[in-house]
Amino acid sequence: MVFLIGACNTPATDESTSGQENEVDISDLKVAYIVTDSVINNYEYFKEKSAEIAEKGNKYQSELTNRAQGFEQEVASFQSSNANMTMNQARAKQEELMAKEKNLMTFRENIMTELSADETKLYNDVYDMIQVYLNDYAGNNDLEMILSYTRGGGVWYANKTLDITDDVIAGINEDYKNGGDAAVEEEKPETEEEE
Repeated sequence: MVFLIGACNTPATDESTSGQENEVDISDLKVAYIVTDSVINNYEYFKEKSAEIAEKGNKYQSELTNRAQGFEQEVASFQSSNANMTMNQARAKQEELMAKEKNLMTFRENIMTELSADETKLYNDVYDMIQVYLNDYAGNNDLEMILSYTRGGGVWYANKTLDITDDVIAGINEDYKNGGDAAVEEEKPETEEEE
């Protein structure tokens, strides 16, 4: 199979050479692919940081639950004792409870926003690290292109012999194990320079 590249934009100067220069034999292409979700989900850095975010979320959820229970008890106490209060006292307590409920809702929204931001940062960092690794991997393995396979993505079929997912998972985890967090920090500036 032969692909024509740039055929519409290249002016033909000599019919015998122009067609040959713009043809690429598919057998000459050095292409591989990774199953993106598998690489991400099996990357030790991603697993560790996801666990940290989940633990942080559990702590926040516990704190939120404790605050909500305290608020509910205060509401129940008010409901049982408001008959003994003057109108002004009851109105003041209602306003106080409304302010506490608003603070509770704000706290909930803030922790959800923080956890979402942590998760977004993690995915961005992981994508950057995988990109840096794949750049090196492609150079070391004489590859011209590494595709990302995801269900519903742009690649509908790929020969299994082109799948380098397991090799990439093993390599990126080996790099992480050997470099730890220091390697992660070193990789980030490289990605920014390349862009």
